[in-house]
Amino acid sequence: MKRLFIPVLFIICLHLQAQKPNGGLQLYPLRYFVDTDNFGKEYLEDLEKSIEKIKTDTIRFMAINDLGYHYHTRNLQKSLEIINQGLEEVRSAENVLWEGRMQASEGAILLRMEELDHAELVLRSALQKIPEAETWFLFTNLGYVYERRGELAKAFEFATETLKLGEKYQNKKAIAIAYSDMSNLFWKQGKFEKGVEYGKKSLALFEERGLHDLDFDFTLHVLGNNLVELHRFNEALPYFQKSAMIGEKYGFYNNLSDTYIALSELYSQTGELEKAEKSGKEALKYAELLQNDFMVTRSLLSLGKLKNQEGNFESSIAYLQSSIRTAGDDFGDMYYLSLMYKELSKAFEGRNNFKESFEAYKKYHELNQLVFNAEADQRIAQLQTEMEVSQKENTILLQMSRLRQQNVIQVFTLVLVGVMLLFLFILYRYFIRRKRYSLILEKQNKEKEFLLKEIHHRVKNNLETISSLLSLQTSQIEDQELHDIMIESQNRVQSMGMIHQNLYQGENLAAIEMKNYFEDLGGFIIDSFNATNRIVLKCEMSPLELDVDRAIPIGLIVNELITNSLKYAFPDKMIGAITICLKETDSHLYLELADNGVGMDKNMDIKGTGFGTQLVQLLTQQLDGKVTLTTHGGTKVFFEFQINSAA
Repeated sequence: MKRLFIPVLFIICLHLQAQKPNGGLQLYPLRYFVDTDNFGKEYLEDLEKSIEKIKTDTIRFMAINDLGYHYHTRNLQKSLEIINQGLEEVRSAENVLWEGRMQASEGAILLRMEELDHAELVLRSALQKIPEAETWFLFTNLGYVYERRGELAKAFEFATETLKLGEKYQNKKAIAIAYSDMSNLFWKQGKFEKGVEYGKKSLALFEERGLHDLDFDFTLHVLGNNLVELHRFNEALPYFQKSAMIGEKYGFYNNLSDTYIALSELYSQTGELEKAEKSGKEALKYAELLQNDFMVTRSLLSLGKLKNQEGNFESSIAYLQSSIRTAGDDFGDMYYLSLMYKELSKAFEGRNNFKESFEAYKKYHELNQLVFNAEADQRIAQLQTEMEVSQKENTILLQMSRLRQQNVIQVFTLVLVGVMLLFLFILYRYFIRRKRYSLILEKQNKEKEFLLKEIHHRVKNNLETISSLLSLQTSQIEDQELHDIMIESQNRVQSMGMIHQNLYQGENLAAIEMKNYFEDLGGFIIDSFNATNRIVLKCEMSPLELDVDRAIPIGLIVNELITNSLKYAFPDKMIGAITICLKETDSHLYLELADNGVGMDKNMDIKGTGFGTQLVQLLTQQLDGKVTLTTHGGTKVFFEFQINSAA
């Protein structure tokens, strides 16, 4: 039995267990046989329970339509009742589109129930109500109507229309079903090689979709039928087995009956008669579950044919007469009816009832002539030729279109290459100009760097000249206090000179590495006081770079503090140590200078002129800093400077 296709496969499944946060029900749309085939045969029960909860018209119409259609694989009467309920609702809502879609379902079910004229009327009415893109399935079902009537040429015309619409709208499902129908029609005509060819073309498209639905299931057994007639039994068997597996999974009773009839034929031809009979009875079981007289007659026909092969003509006659009674007077499918009389003729002949055999064969011949006549064969051959020519023309047009596209792509590629070459040329020119400009800048920077180093060198030399003059002047002064003042001044000039010396000798013209600077400065001051053998200088700090604006005042502060320690912290040539530490933390500079000398009283009078103390205070203010003095166990002076606000 050919499967009946319906267009709308959008099944809305409500999982009632899922709760919204507010306690309501959550809807989960699931498109059975469109988005997924990962479910079992209970999906119809789930959908039926869910329909009551659907309030949106479109979703409700969709659910009712699909539920009614899918029930036709199990219970035809219930299927029709569901669709009739849906038709009442859509007509009440004056929704013409969904009325057309539900009429398509109704026509498919009526066809299954052998009401061919009524089915055709409903299907043609639906044609006026749905978009052209969806009409292909109506043509498919109309083709089944004419196939059942034995008008194979007309059925082939509708399959051809389905193919055209599928190609027009790039609908692979429509194309696959058209090829499947043609494979089935070729099988009925006895053109089995063609049947195999179109069956495989159909399956390839179904495999691309990746969904094992009703139509894929049926196409498997259509291809198997053609292979059986070609005696390619080993090839046919896996197709039947896969078809049966899918039918069992989803409860496709009609397809299961079809497939087991085909398996019965296969096993009877391979001589496995027990398996053949078992398959025939399985076919009858599913046909009776479906309550479909057409499938029952075919199942009985299969069993009658098998009994003829066994030589059990009595049982054969019983099965075949039961098949003919079930078909009734208005049985539409003359093809299968003719086969019933053909097998009945053989059974009567086996029983030596030649008169009954002749009458049965005469009936067979009349029906066969109605189905297979020269005019029908000629029309099918013509349609087949037209279809193949059309496909070749489409292939030629497609190739010409691809050639035009390739030409456009080639022109575009050439233009693109030209634009890219122009762009690369402009980029190259820009790169050359930038490189020249960079070389000029590099040269200018080197010149400026050289000039800046030269300036620092000359400043350093000038400061050394001043230091030398002060040294000459100091050597001629006999007053000790004035002599000491001159030495201190000389050290201050020397501390600034060392800054500029480090700048022109180092790689960084903008910053001074302070640890090396402190070590050089401290060594120079200690040497100027002839205290190298008794005073040790320790720089307990990590390398740290400062810019000139901070390095010079901090260098002067350190100069004053070391000088002060050498003058007052180590009397009577006392041995000791001076420690310096400078570090940077969180936008602050921390300077610490300590000695382990005799210490000092904070309240004692300032010794000397007091100029050094004033200078330290002024420099600390300049660096926006603050100072802390500790005099226990020697003298320790601690400074904190803010980096960002220092000038």
